[in-house]
Amino acid sequence: MTISEFRSEGVTVAEWARARGFSPRLVYVVLGGERKCLRGQSYQIARELGMK
Repeated sequence: MTISEFRSEGVTVAEWARARGFSPRLVYVVLGGERKCLRGQSYQIARELGMK
């Protein structure tokens, strides 16, 4: 899922993150490719976004 997909669904990244118990900042970091997402919360976020 990308930021534009969030917009088309009418949900913000922050809303999506909070609904799943993640930090909105960390979700933006994962979406921006600033983390490798090999383990931990960043991996869980990437998995839920369909990136892994």
